[in-house]
Amino acid sequence: MHDTRKVNVMEDIYGENEHIAVHTREALTERDAFCVNVMGAPGVGKTSCLKALFACLKERRPYVVEGDIESDLDARHLRELGIPAIQLNTFGACHLDAPLVRNGVQNIQFEGPSMLFIENIGNLVCPAEFSIGEHVKLLISSVTEGSDKPYKYPLAFEKADLILVNKVDLKPYLDFDEDFFMKGLRALNPEAPVFFVSARDGSGFAEAAAWLEHKAAHMREEAYPHHHHHHHD
Repeated sequence: MHDTRKVNVMEDIYGENEHIAVHTREALTERDAFCVNVMGAPGVGKTSCLKALFACLKERRPYVVEGDIESDLDARHLRELGIPAIQLNTFGACHLDAPLVRNGVQNIQFEGPSMLFIENIGNLVCPAEFSIGEHVKLLISSVTEGSDKPYKYPLAFEKADLILVNKVDLKPYLDFDEDFFMKGLRALNPEAPVFFVSARDGSGFAEAAAWLEHKAAHMREEAYPHHHHHHHD
């Protein structure tokens, strides 16, 4: 009895979260702000990767929402670099949820075509389960984590639309088995592009930024597919 009730409560939470996420995504689409849910374990270099990505954006201005359990170090650091960043604290929760994000993004003043990066809480389990209003999920992994990550955290790899594998400059010093990693990843996610990158020297980010900007250019078609009739002659 108790178990059924618990399942129903969880389904309600997911359902309500999903509903708000859809509304947030529609509102961001209207404001020409392409939204990226950035997931990754602690220590993979999420903030460094974002900075490297920002340097490669050509068509859109970056905005950041930093999810943290307690601190605001990353947001302060980004603001010093002139990147508009707001801080969302979950105060203990292991992921951002759609209501928190909706309230956080309402007040952002987007100027022109924008790309909003929401840096989720550092773990590979809970963030993968909840949409927060994003157009795409970006998973940042790193060669220092070992090549078994897709096998250990299947959901995060399965749900990702784009995967960055950071710290590729350290590969010579590690036992990172790229074939094993890619085999595990592709079993879960045959489609998502994978870019091996180095936040230290910036390599690999131009291609990832171009992929995101291409997706962003088409976000309205994805949102309202019936408004676009493509005639193939």
